[in-house]
Amino acid sequence: MRAAAPLDILLVEDNPDHAELTRRALSKDGNHNVTWVKDGQEALDFLAREGAWAGRKGPSPSVILLDIGLPKVGGRDVLRAIKQNDRVRFIPVIMLTTSGDPEDVARCYDLGANSYVVKSLDFNDFIARVKAIKDYWAHTNVFREAFSFASA
Repeated sequence: MRAAAPLDILLVEDNPDHAELTRRALSKDGNHNVTWVKDGQEALDFLAREGAWAGRKGPSPSVILLDIGLPKVGGRDVLRAIKQNDRVRFIPVIMLTTSGDPEDVARCYDLGANSYVVKSLDFNDFIARVKAIKDYWAHTNVFREAFSFASA
């Protein structure tokens, strides 16, 4: 397995406890840059470099971890906005949520989610699931930016 390149991760999570657990799991065995935003509007502002994020420098996130139940703008609406925006639609969006409702799963995939992971209520299992997400996206996946496409 090759050494993982650091990921720029946008974590969109309104629950501070879930955010802290997720950040801890992501920081193990890696130097990933995790930006945590607490609601859907802040996520959209971050991606568009607007509002409080207007002066943000640096790359777009490599991966977005997105909860469904968010204040201001819900997770499904954030997902829809991301996948309809040509500038950010190629960023993988992993739904990381407590909802295992089959309708939520189907709807998120219909909107373009790249993965859907249900948060476990068990601490060790929660950490293992987030670590598995990180391991896949850092070690296995090849990102679109890794290739240069010639103009036709």
